[in-house]
Parts: sequence; C-alpha cells; structure tokens
Amino acid sequence: MFFIAYKKVFIAIAAVVMVGSVAIIGSLGLNLGIDFTGGSLTEVSYQTAPDKTELENLINTQNLGGISVRESVDEAGRDAYLIRTRDLSEPERVELESAVTSLGDAGEISRFTSIGPVIGQELRDKALYAILGVVMIIVIYVAFAFRGIGTPVSSWTYGAITIFVLVHDVLVPTALMSVLGYMAGVEVDVLFVMALLAVLGYSVNDTIVVFDRVRENLMANRTEKRTKREEAGVMYEDVQYTLTKPYDQIVGTAVRETLARSINTSLTTFIALIALYFLGGAVTQTFALILMAGVLAGTYSSICIASPLVVIYAQWRAKKEKAGSVEGEKSVVL
Repeated sequence: MFFIAYKKVFIAIAAVVMVGSVAIIGSLGLNLGIDFTGGSLTEVSYQTAPDKTELENLINTQNLGGISVRESVDEAGRDAYLIRTRDLSEPERVELESAVTSLGDAGEISRFTSIGPVIGQELRDKALYAILGVVMIIVIYVAFAFRGIGTPVSSWTYGAITIFVLVHDVLVPTALMSVLGYMAGVEVDVLFVMALLAVLGYSVNDTIVVFDRVRENLMANRTEKRTKREEAGVMYEDVQYTLTKPYDQIVGTAVRETLARSINTSLTTFIALIALYFLGGAVTQTFALILMAGVLAGTYSSICIASPLVVIYAQWRAKKEKAGSVEGEKSVVL
C-alpha cells in the first residue's frame, strides 16, 4: 500500500505540521474571549456604521479601562462592532449603550454578554477537564477493544498512537485559531472548545475504523499454538500467535479496504461545513472553519499517520527483539 511504502515521508510531513503549529501557537498565542477571561462583550449594529476610530475615541471617554473594538456583521447582515471591555456595572452598561448608539445611522445594541472573572476561570478549567477526560476515555476504550491482539504490538500501543494522532488533529485547528486571533481579532470562546471536542470525536472514529480493520485482518491471518504448563499445582495455558503475512502488508490491506469510506465520510462532512460557513450566521462561521481544518487534519492523520506509525513501531520492536536474541546467543557461545 502506498501509504505504508512511503510511511517515513508522511510521518515527516506530520512532524513538520505539528512543530509548525506549536511554533505558531507559542509565538502568536490565543486571543481568549470573555468566556475564559471574564468581562463584557457588546455588539452594536448600524444601518450606516461610523468610523472605527471615532467609535473608539467615544468609548475611551467612558473611562472603562482597556477596550477592544472589532468590526463585525450581525445576524441580520448589518455592519456592526464588537466592543470588549471589563465587567460592567448596570449604570456603566446603560451609559455605554447610549453613547455608541448615538453614532452612525440607526444604531442599536444587538448583543450584550457579561461574564465575571470567576466564571471565566471556571469555564476554562472545565474546558480543559473535558478535553483531558475525552482523551483518557479514548485510551481506555481502544485498549479494551484491542485486548487479546498482542502480536506484534500490544493493545495499549494502538491507544497511545491514537492519542498521538489526536494531538496532531487538535494542534492544526488551534494554530489556525491563533492566526485568526492575531490577524482578525477572532476570540477563543466556548464554541471553539465545542469544535475541538467534535474534531476529537471525528478523528478518533476515523482512526478506530482503520485500526479495527487491522484487528480483523490480524485475526484472519494468524495461527495459534497453545501450550500447557503447571506451576505450584495450578495449570496454565499459554497462547502464542504467528502471523501468516507480514504485518506491514496486513496494515496496508486494512488501509486500502477503509480508504474509500474515510474519503467519502470526510468529503460529505466537508461539504456540509462549507454550506454552514457560507449560509450560516456570523456566530457559526468560525466554528465551521475550525471544524473544516479539523476534518482535513483528521482525514490525513487516520490514513497517513496512524497506520504508518504502528508499522514503524512494530518494525522497531522486531529489530530490538532480534538484536536482543543475537546478544543472548553471543553470550551463550562465550
């Protein structure tokens, strides 16, 4: 299979993407929204919007501390501005609303959200716990589903590789969000966390489908030898499996058999996300964009990373065991 034959090339590409994503996130950071930092977010819409500088100067006269004003479009398609400030009291909110609606033509407040710093910290912690919880459940599930398949790699290896693949799939949309935050002021909110969780679910489903076909092919292409032994009056039965085909060939066959399913699923999902991006509201555009990046990363990782990586690990383990047996024979001769 092509993806197994050129496995080192695909793994190298994945490594470059992951290192590049980490570099982008580390250098640009994430523009956290009020969902995680606390504060107030006011969206003011206009029939004819005023100049951004004029609006900023007016808000600065309100003595609200550090502010952020970003151009936007409301649900009705009108020009709007998103105004981010610290957590406002009711008199401050009324004063700000009166000031910003006085500019432009037919100004009105189309959205106002206020979250305290304590709630923001709580949401940030819960988002982290949710992602870590999903990862732990995935590892346990994969290890359980692949129990009894210990040739040539253990069930926990499939789980560990699945998590490594998920790291790749999360880094790509997170790096995209970092770029969007730096260039367009897009903020990380709860919808972004939901998008990451959706990417995790999509990616692990695609990876497990491939690995499950590997498991089926392993069971269909192996012989077993059972031996009994007695220790301390207790009878034990040992089972030794021998593959009738090379492991890389078995994995390559599994990838080929699931390739059409993976591509068709990704393509139909991507088409739906494109429709959501162009036909949905402004609130869901970033959500759809992050999911599109996650779907592309998940499709690549399940086909070009997960399976080649498990083959590389199996070959490394076989070489290690062979080297150990050679050393043991040399010791016996000496």
